[in-house]
Amino acid sequence: MRWSQDLKSAALAMAPNLAAIITLGAGLMLLASGATPSSPERLRWLTQLAPLSIIEVSHFLSSILGLVLVLLAFGLSRRLDAAWAATVGLLGLGAVLALLKGFNWEETAALALVAIVLAPLRAAFPRKARLTRMEITPGWMLSALAAIAGSGFLAYWSFSNVDYSDELWWRVVADDDASRALRASAGVSILFMAIGIWRLISTPAAPPVVGDDDPSFAKVRAILANAEGSGPDANLALLGDKRFLFSPSGESFLMFGVRGRSWIALGPPVGKREERMDLLWRFRELADAHAARPAIYGIGPDILPEVVELGFAIQKTGESAAVPLDSFSLKGRKREVLRRNWRKAGEVGARFEVVTADQVSALLPELEVISDNWLSHHAGGDKAFSMGGFIEGYVSEFPCALVRVEDKIVAFATIWTTPDLSAFSMDLMRYSEDAPKNVMDYLFVELLHWGAAQDYVAFEFGVAPLAGLEDRPLAPIMSRVGRLLFERGEEIYNFRGVRRYKDKYDPIWEPRYIAAPNKWAIPILMADVSMLSSGGMAGLIKRPRRPVAEPLGVAA
Repeated sequence: MRWSQDLKSAALAMAPNLAAIITLGAGLMLLASGATPSSPERLRWLTQLAPLSIIEVSHFLSSILGLVLVLLAFGLSRRLDAAWAATVGLLGLGAVLALLKGFNWEETAALALVAIVLAPLRAAFPRKARLTRMEITPGWMLSALAAIAGSGFLAYWSFSNVDYSDELWWRVVADDDASRALRASAGVSILFMAIGIWRLISTPAAPPVVGDDDPSFAKVRAILANAEGSGPDANLALLGDKRFLFSPSGESFLMFGVRGRSWIALGPPVGKREERMDLLWRFRELADAHAARPAIYGIGPDILPEVVELGFAIQKTGESAAVPLDSFSLKGRKREVLRRNWRKAGEVGARFEVVTADQVSALLPELEVISDNWLSHHAGGDKAFSMGGFIEGYVSEFPCALVRVEDKIVAFATIWTTPDLSAFSMDLMRYSEDAPKNVMDYLFVELLHWGAAQDYVAFEFGVAPLAGLEDRPLAPIMSRVGRLLFERGEEIYNFRGVRRYKDKYDPIWEPRYIAAPNKWAIPILMADVSMLSSGGMAGLIKRPRRPVAEPLGVAA
């Protein structure tokens, strides 16, 4: 019946939060029970049936279980299967301990009832995760600390303000209960401190990096060769520093990098369009289950509906430039400077050619000399993650544009292509000190002509970081700070120079974004993107030997 299926679906949807609430209540009940006096009559009867050591151990363990249930409630709210299994098992154990510590049959009944309610709800907790990888957020830790403090205050009040008879047995019971409460509070506090320390130093487990010697690398190449609507920067999957999440069909992937607790996907999923949403959800759930902060970096407007569906917050990070090849021309007054620079390079003997990927290997020694010379004059070293570096296997994956002067290579650029010819771009663009002064303009103009001859639709110039952010009173604080850096942060990066250089080609500018579950996490994630791309702090602060006149990094 349709209505019963709908009712079941609704119950499973509500189950995680309801389970978390009642489990939290059960944990608080055990903490409060351990902090208050036992019933003397029941305790007298119980001591006749069980050794005192059993009663003492049961009282101590019951309080410990109370704290564990409080923390497991968070895992239930995150729909973790391991949290469900552990909760059901510990509720059963708690029900037995409640009888052994003071014949508290009311607690036993309540705990057993909660376990019976949770037992059939296994389907509501689909996320696979080990408990050791369950993230406990600062807010939840603060809540657990408040519960411990409350139970400690309750114990102090109970044993300071409750009057007892002078009868020896009652006095002994009161003293023993106070000792038990003190031991339980100490044990709970030590356990909480240990969990807090573990949370601070633990790092999430992550899928391994897939390098060119990994069997999955061939799968990545095959997906790139048949991807639907992928951008040129999807070729960063071949850099050898990414981790991958593949679709069940094996025809799509999502690539990401890991730094500490940050799991940062680079761009949208690559492959089949209809598999994008499933991969995004799986990425978020996998990161969540492994105590990580997920983010998607460098995405354009076309994927924003899917990102909003994930519940992510979005922040603009810059703008990407694309030049339509059918309208590009050197004619006209507006292109006079560009046309002159291109012509002057040709007059000193510059000659352009494109070699195929299988021809690049023979040229690698000569290209490496140019790359090393270029790096010695630029801040930082070889890049990674969101920008390619000079890695022989990676450079050999792509066609390469060369500029020769008298048969000597003086500049080169690796070319990113797309299978549907929608766009192409370049990654590494490096030149030697022997290159003509205007070699960059010469190389770009020749690449645009080459792309048009190959029937590509557009040439992507890459991102101008922080471009297009608004500095208005009601704009997000991150946009306002980003705009300030764009205007006045020349000491950090030539933001305005990059934008001005690309504007010479009259590109179409399209916004780029980063998305994350929480707005407050985005600054942390952006810092981690910088570290991943720069190869750590050493690469970020490395300075060039001397400044150079022409600023540009096409990919950013």
